[in-house]
Amino acid sequence: MTTSTSDPREAIRQRAADLGFDTCRFTGVEAPWPATARLQAFLEAGRQGDMDWLAATAERRGHPRALWAEARSAVVLGLNYGPETDPMDGLARRDRGLVSVYARGDDYHDVIKGRLKQLGGWMASRLGGDLKVFVDTAPLMEKPLAQQAGLGWQGKHTNLVSRDFGSWLFLGVILTTADLPPDGPETDHCGQCRACLDACPTAAFPAPYQLDARRCVSYLTIEHRGPVDPELRPGLGNRIYGCDDCLAVCPWNKFARAGREQRLAARDDLAAPPLAELAGLDDAAFRTRFARSPVKRTGRDRFVRNVLYAIGNSGDPALAPAASARLEDASPLVRGAAVWALGRLLPRPDLQALAGARAGAETDPDVRAEWAAVQSA
Repeated sequence: MTTSTSDPREAIRQRAADLGFDTCRFTGVEAPWPATARLQAFLEAGRQGDMDWLAATAERRGHPRALWAEARSAVVLGLNYGPETDPMDGLARRDRGLVSVYARGDDYHDVIKGRLKQLGGWMASRLGGDLKVFVDTAPLMEKPLAQQAGLGWQGKHTNLVSRDFGSWLFLGVILTTADLPPDGPETDHCGQCRACLDACPTAAFPAPYQLDARRCVSYLTIEHRGPVDPELRPGLGNRIYGCDDCLAVCPWNKFARAGREQRLAARDDLAAPPLAELAGLDDAAFRTRFARSPVKRTGRDRFVRNVLYAIGNSGDPALAPAASARLEDASPLVRGAAVWALGRLLPRPDLQALAGARAGAETDPDVRAEWAAVQSA
């Protein structure tokens, strides 16, 4: 290909396919788009919770040209991460932790960014101009770009839905100063279906196409820094990192192409890890176990907090010792979750005796509140 080629898209698509991307489409980035208003409404309602960076970067996030004024086109790429089996099946294994499908293999940020850089370098050598690559962490709204480019549409669960890949696409974007012919946008094919809304265990969708992150299990188990609202903890079930329910029930998944690549394949130790084992992880063991996984984002304390909530939801008194062992943990976040778990598992007399022995020595106000709650329940 040379810079004189009238439509370079097919060559770019072929190179993207060679690098392992499953879909590649193009859109312009100069026109206004409705995503700007949707973001503002989300922030004004305070639905971002602890994700302070969303408000801090709202001006740049609102439109690709606000992020990079010289950009003229976007190359939007998708990578299929569809699971081999129904992730909802893991909800029945209450003594095991359920990790979101996207986090069971190597960190997709690393996998996709490396490929985007390769594709970007290849494009720059042939098209000239400047470009920048993005994978989720920059203030760029990839899902509206993907809909505008025709990869899919934002469903009622606010995630991208594709007729070829269902709800299972990782997205990457290359913004470029090159003027590339746009592909057509995708239209909404959700119809009257509300399966994703009804599947949410914590009622995080106040209306179709709207998400309140403060109630979302993915937000609560990954982004939220403190104790989870006691009202929402039962809805976590055994989900210890993320949630796939709204994705997994999407009817479009049955038309999705299979073929998740080997590098993104689920690790055996993340398919259904025992909760008792995970509760015992210290910081070094956590870092070693999740070295290449996006799970490392939470840090050890938040992750073990999630594990202890799952233990409390298990209904299995045999897991009580794993929770009891965390009552002296250095992290108040972990200690508080351990108290709540034991409040769900121990007989009342045993719980009162344990509270009498330990609650008085607790200095953290949040943990003291947990002890008070289980004693008065």
